[in-house]
This record gives sequence, C-alpha cells and structure tokens, in this order.
Amino acid sequence: LDWVDPPKDARWLDIGCGTGIFTELVVDTCSPTTVVANDPSATQIELARNKPFAQKVDFRVADAQMLPFADNAFDVVASALVINFIPDRARAITEMRRVARAGGVVTGYVWDFAANLSPTGPVRIGLSQIGTKTPLVSGTEESRPEALSSLFAEAGLQDIATRTIDVTMSFPNFNDFWQTQKASYSPTGKVIAALSETDREKLIEAVRASMLASRDGSVAYSARANAIKAHVPG
Repeated sequence: LDWVDPPKDARWLDIGCGTGIFTELVVDTCSPTTVVANDPSATQIELARNKPFAQKVDFRVADAQMLPFADNAFDVVASALVINFIPDRARAITEMRRVARAGGVVTGYVWDFAANLSPTGPVRIGLSQIGTKTPLVSGTEESRPEALSSLFAEAGLQDIATRTIDVTMSFPNFNDFWQTQKASYSPTGKVIAALSETDREKLIEAVRASMLASRDGSVAYSARANAIKAHVPG
C-alpha cells in the first residue's frame, strides 16, 4: 500500500476480498471515503461481514469477471493474492479498468508460484523430491511480473510498474508450520492427506531439511509476492 501510494478520501474496490484481511488494511491505513469488497464465495463474504470493521465496508458476493458496478465508479481498484486464480484473467483486468475512473489506480499482487516462492513452496519442492506430483497452481505462469505487465497492458492501462515483495515466513517451531500446510481446502493439503504414512514422513524430513532452523526451534523460509500498479488513461 505504501508503494501504491493511493490518494486519501478515495473510493476503493477490493476484488476477491475473501474474509477481508486486505480490506481491513485499506480501512485502517488509507483513509478511504468508501470501500466496496467482493468475492464469489458467499461463505467468505459472510465471515467478512461478521468482523468488527465490516460496518465500514460494503461487502458483496460478485464475480471479478463480471463486476456489478458502474463505469468509472472507483478511484482505486485492488486485488490481493487473487489475480492468478481468476479463470479469465484478461476479462477480469478489463473489468477492473472499466470500473475505475480516468486517472484511477488499478493494482494487485500475487504469490510468485512460478518460482516456488509461495507460502506452500517448501512443501511443493519437498513433494517433488520424494517423487510425488503436485497439482499445478492455477495461473502459475501468470504470477510472473512480465505476465502481469502483459495483462495490464492488454487491458489498455498505462504507467505500469511492478515490484517484488520479499518476506520471511517464520514459525515458533516446525510443527506449527506443518499445521498450516495441512489445510484440507488447499491443493497441497489434499496431496499431503493422500500420502501413505511412510511417504508423509519422507516429505516431512525433506521439508524440514530445507528450512532455516534456529537454536530455539523456530523455523523460517523465504517467500515472494509480485506486485503491479497502473493507471487508467485520463
């Protein structure tokens, strides 16, 4: 958000808001006039609506590929960790441009799945090491900065800029990390659940060996997101 440098008192649209984690950051740090947030999952939207900050946001169930908003309705249109998962990404970016005003900002960021630098990267690499095929994450190639730039350019956006955001994923211990990777709704979590006990132990050892461990038992590894911002022609 600091890099995007959005205007104060802006009208915001958060696309693919999920349970509202990024939406809350916008509310707390960007001094918006209005915030609208949408997600195709009614369950996610219901969870977001029950959070304390939700009274400041208009949450809606809506598809990024067919936004139910008027042309030129927002000053800033953003999408956090979502663009690569949208089936028709080109259409979604075109929709983002449509609902942003002339001179408005269109921005987003995604995990760098192409470089295996997502939060699930160590597990995906470990699965490969033990000879288990992992499902390809939707839009993996489109998570690269060059691909994101092409999508934005094809939508007619201008002043396109990209940057990488490198972060350290850290956990008090390996078991805490491992619990986050076993989520039943994630592709890697489903693969882990389907492994035999022997293969699961092999995977755990391979992943543990790849991570930085401290004397206190905490573990850490690197992850990276690729961010992009652009303007609607004025």
